[in-house]
Amino acid sequence: MAKEENKKDNKKSIWEKYSKKEKENLQLLCDNYRKFLTVGKTERECVQEIIKQAEEKGYKDLRSIIAADGSLHAGDKVYAVCMKKSVVMFNIGSDPLENGMTILGAHIDSPRLDLKQNPLYEDGGLSYLDTHYYGGIKKYQWVTMPLAIHGVIVKKDGTVVNVVIGEKADDPVFCVTDLLIHLAQEQMTKKATEVITGESLDVLVGSLPLKDEEKDAVKANVLNILKKTYGIEENDFLSAELEVVPAGAARELGIDRSMIISYGQDDRVCAYTSLAAILETKNVKKTACCLLVDKEEIGSVGATGMQSKFFENTLAEVMNLLGTYTELNMRRCLTNSKMLSSDVTSAYDALYASAYDKKNIAYLGKGMAFNKFTGARGKSGSNDANAEYLGEIRAMMDKHKVNIQFSELGRVDLGGGGTIAYIMALYGMQVIDSGVAVLNMHAPWEVTSKIDVYETKKGYSAFLAEA
Repeated sequence: MAKEENKKDNKKSIWEKYSKKEKENLQLLCDNYRKFLTVGKTERECVQEIIKQAEEKGYKDLRSIIAADGSLHAGDKVYAVCMKKSVVMFNIGSDPLENGMTILGAHIDSPRLDLKQNPLYEDGGLSYLDTHYYGGIKKYQWVTMPLAIHGVIVKKDGTVVNVVIGEKADDPVFCVTDLLIHLAQEQMTKKATEVITGESLDVLVGSLPLKDEEKDAVKANVLNILKKTYGIEENDFLSAELEVVPAGAARELGIDRSMIISYGQDDRVCAYTSLAAILETKNVKKTACCLLVDKEEIGSVGATGMQSKFFENTLAEVMNLLGTYTELNMRRCLTNSKMLSSDVTSAYDALYASAYDKKNIAYLGKGMAFNKFTGARGKSGSNDANAEYLGEIRAMMDKHKVNIQFSELGRVDLGGGGTIAYIMALYGMQVIDSGVAVLNMHAPWEVTSKIDVYETKKGYSAFLAEA
């Protein structure tokens, strides 16, 4: 009789297995996640929100401890920031750090349009901002939709002007225009990669001329408004970081409200669930670490990307404050650490079934997804996790009743992608990719399942408790 009940239980959806309390916890987590997505549309905004939440949970700025000539001990919680775009948190455990850490690592950058350094121009009585797209996008997806501008402008005197236009109900929004269908016969014969070119992704920002201005009067009026509103001149664009992103808040998707649709879920869904997991983690034996970095979408390069020495340098500072720093101890710590590279994977889409191997793809609503390897075609550029580590992970997830699935990105010869996993694996630590399955990945609006968000947070918490 017990076997028959188990068979019936296995056929149930994960949602049917949840208790009332679990459903309430799921909804609370997803509500907070949507708020995080809405306020964190750039790396800088994400870091600000992460610091706010971390400090509310007792985390302290590592710089303040160093400046005070202080020290660290088991139970202390600290964070460090790199150029306002990457952040790392440590929950210091009772074990010596050279025995290794448990690390959750995700990225907080997402594909978008960046303004060029000399962006503003006028043509045909309209004013535009010239852009350079960031990360892998289908350019045709970015036309005609309402867009917002987020970022900072830094003046020569060092004054930082924060900019967010297009998110409030009474804000203006912007758009990239497209050719009307009546004149698009030639355009419609082009390949999808050529329908919209990178140089055509310019953002429409104005049409009213400045009174008594003879040349480029519409551009002059835009500059006049910017000066009145933000106190900036045209040359201040030279030292600005302004990102063009879809306007609007993260929303529930579906008549059953079972999904979330939002910009930037790759990879802020894994960043948020990693953050939520470490913030609820209390007493740990091994030091728990949450690493949320920039620049993954363009190869993890630069000072704020995973290939920089930010993480390594911060770890050295932490070990120094613990009184255990030597180069050898730090190398031992990195080698003995275990990591979940917290990143999204592709979800099966029945409308494009031929792109997937149905036996080896993640499905929406089936739980936390693990990718033994990523890379392209013949696993090029991949971290390929050891079988022993997978066995350990499976046992860990079973113990904590986390619903999991195993996945590849898609059909073998079709393409591929990568994460920060291979970079961390260079230290010799055990690393595997894990996270949430996403529909519309890299599109302006991406889709996730609330069930997968909740199960992934449970999985990250289990990892920090057990690894």
